Amino acid sequence: MPVTFHVLGPLEVRRDGRPVRISGRKPRMLLATLLLDAGRVVGADRLADVLWPHRPPRSAQANLRTYVSSLRSDLGPALLRADGVGYAIDVGAGALDLLEFEALVDRGEFAEALALWRGAPLSDLPGSPVWDRRLEPLHRVRLWAAEALIDRRIQRGDHDGAVSELRGLLAEHPYREDLWGRLVLTLHSGGRKAEALRAYATVRAQLVDELGVEPGADLRGAYELILADEALPAVPRRLPPRLPDFTGRAGEVAALGRPFSVAVISGPPGSGKSALAVHVAHALCGAYPSGQLHLECGLREPGDLLAEALRGLGVPGVPPTVGERSALFRSLLAERPMLVLLDDARDADQVRPLLPGNGSAVIVTSRRRITELPGAVLVQLGPLAPDEALSLLGSIAGGDRVAREREAALAIVAACGGLPLAVRNAGTRLAARPGWSLSVLRQRLEDDWLGELRDVRASFDDGYARLPGEAARTLATFGLLGASAQPGWVVDAALGRHGADDVTDLLVDVSLLDLVGTDAVGQPRYRVPGLIGRHALERASALPLGAPRLDAVARVLAAWTATAEHAMARLPTTVFSLTAARAPRWRLPDRTLGRLTADPVAWFEAEHEALAGAVEVAAGSGLAESAWGLAAAMVPYLDLHCHLGTWRRTHTAALAAARTAGDRYGEAAMLRGLAQVSLYQDRYEEAADGFARSRQIFSDLGDRRAEATSICGLGAVSQFRGRPAHSLVHFRNALAIFVATGDRHGEAFARQAIGRACLKSGDLAQASESLGQAMRLAQELGDAHREGCVCLQMGHLHQAMSFHQHALEIFESLGDRHCGAYALQSLAGLQAARGDLARASTGLERSLEIFQELGDLSGAASSTQLLGELYRSAGRTGLARTYLSHASALRRSLPV
Repeated sequence: MPVTFHVLGPLEVRRDGRPVRISGRKPRMLLATLLLDAGRVVGADRLADVLWPHRPPRSAQANLRTYVSSLRSDLGPALLRADGVGYAIDVGAGALDLLEFEALVDRGEFAEALALWRGAPLSDLPGSPVWDRRLEPLHRVRLWAAEALIDRRIQRGDHDGAVSELRGLLAEHPYREDLWGRLVLTLHSGGRKAEALRAYATVRAQLVDELGVEPGADLRGAYELILADEALPAVPRRLPPRLPDFTGRAGEVAALGRPFSVAVISGPPGSGKSALAVHVAHALCGAYPSGQLHLECGLREPGDLLAEALRGLGVPGVPPTVGERSALFRSLLAERPMLVLLDDARDADQVRPLLPGNGSAVIVTSRRRITELPGAVLVQLGPLAPDEALSLLGSIAGGDRVAREREAALAIVAACGGLPLAVRNAGTRLAARPGWSLSVLRQRLEDDWLGELRDVRASFDDGYARLPGEAARTLATFGLLGASAQPGWVVDAALGRHGADDVTDLLVDVSLLDLVGTDAVGQPRYRVPGLIGRHALERASALPLGAPRLDAVARVLAAWTATAEHAMARLPTTVFSLTAARAPRWRLPDRTLGRLTADPVAWFEAEHEALAGAVEVAAGSGLAESAWGLAAAMVPYLDLHCHLGTWRRTHTAALAAARTAGDRYGEAAMLRGLAQVSLYQDRYEEAADGFARSRQIFSDLGDRRAEATSICGLGAVSQFRGRPAHSLVHFRNALAIFVATGDRHGEAFARQAIGRACLKSGDLAQASESLGQAMRLAQELGDAHREGCVCLQMGHLHQAMSFHQHALEIFESLGDRHCGAYALQSLAGLQAARGDLARASTGLERSLEIFQELGDLSGAASSTQLLGELYRSAGRTGLARTYLSHASALRRSLPV
């Protein structure tokens, strides 16, 4: 037998429609408390607060159990359950009027929902503060539902029903001026002018006599409208025509299909904001039979827009002030709820006076993200998905045509950046040129996309023109910096002032700058979206070379250089680093700089691509010293993590810039860096040539220390070519220069290199002496990386695994996978010699994997050879033969 519960009025329980008697006030209060949280456990302490609000008796818990037992007897044992800390009641679907009311409201069935109320909830029981948490929101929902029902009655012309509902609400809320205003206007609309005037007189007297205030502007506006006794104008139907080929945006259309009072559609120029708004507005027309208004906002003032709206509503004499116009507008639409489309709004201040209040719906389109309107549905538009863009192109240019040249069509929509306006422009170009193949337009877009997409250019130019000067300069700078996401401080550097967050926020708000996320070091990163970036680049490129255009980019590059050098100095190894002394530097605040580079490796990893892009921007802008100085500052990180591709890419660009500028020192620095990359890639002839040419230039310029770095490179080439005598000559020559110039880091490197060469040639005494000197220097300097390199050679000298193990630990702690692979290889060699083949095999496989990943053919050949020998000693001749054959092939591929 079903049991139903009713709390929207006096507490009632019914079984099969007949009342069930619940004896005793406290059991009834206990039941009421459980019903307000039906399905959830209510703690025993909370129940005690309801039943004994001042002080629970010592027997409170026992009494609770007694009351629960009594309720189970009345209701049946299945409904109430105990759960350790408290009790809960489980009710079925439709068994509790409160839950049924909320479900009906959610479905928009307001009349049925309100019919469930029999009075104030639980009016037959003493109130409890515990209940207020649930009942106060419930009262607000009831009031909202009642107002929504009134709106519906007015829209259907049921003025008498609306008046009855309004009088009921005013009995509960006698000082709500908005309700009185609606009552006055509804009476007037229903032909009951005298009653409307009496209602106004009643509320005015009530406000003056009881509160000492006059009615507010909205209520006075309603009164004045009635006094004018104007006939209601024809229903306005002012929406722009619907686009017959509207395509895509299914998620956004669905979001705007749900009830709302205000919706804001924002996005960059050309993203289809107006098209979506008009499409949705036409779909909603049936819900607003009193009319639809459309206002082009742009840069107009709210007063002008209100005047246009009031004239559209048939008001002949528009009030003089914005406040009066706004009040009259709200009064009119309170009587006749409408759909209002505010297109291309500037900001929230422009929109607020145009919001009509309850009953109407407003759709706002804006380039700005308007988030200040309470309760607004926010829809942010981006580009169309490729299939949606193709569908739009086909609907304009012809579906068969697009299907025949799908590859060219995809290229066209990609060139359009997925922007609906751009795709529509492209489609109309094709429709007007039926003799063109799609490849013709594809080529023309590649050659001059802005010339082909004139509507897009006009839209972008308009957005650019609306920007304040600093924001426009920042956008142009981002265009010149390319497509990489930039850290937020780039805006500060572009403007030459710290704390330029206001400009960043503005560009984000107007959808000209995308916040793409926060990187690993906690920086927000920004990118100019798609075609907007290309437009910004073209605008910036059209400016005269130099002056403001180049100043902003030069400051950004100067900030990159200063920050990269600061991070470089905190890396575990910086040997042979070269700096561009005359390159400009723009320093971030110390606190910011310290926070960003607290973990220098993490900073370089986060900025890897942006730094490489900055080098190319500097080179392309003719800022040679910034280009090669920044490229050089990256070298210790690139070396440590073996990013040889980025190393070669940045140095090649900077080398070309240095040569064009006649910067011989920069040319030498980049030649030396490229030679090092060639050495790592086993391109020995190329490496030797680069080291030799850079040495000659450094020598001509009189920089002996830099010359010594190139001499060390020549020594390394000789060593890898198996010419230890030649390598020793180079390293000893470099050592003498480092000692003479006081470069102790260079001295440590040279002594280690000499020790390694002596070890290879069998001069163990000299090897031991040189390596010992190198170790002392490394430890005095705190150079952990150099210490690891020396440990590696000492492990070979003494055939001691402890040295190799220590070297491996150092390299792994520093994140140097390349040197770590050599340590693994050396350690595995000793393990194999001592019969620990399993560990040796594991270490060699790991080292081989790293060498292959980093492109080190020499290291890969050595590890492969050692694996072959290991498997041969283990009796696995087939596998050994495979590895040894592969090692021979790798060695043959190495340059001589």
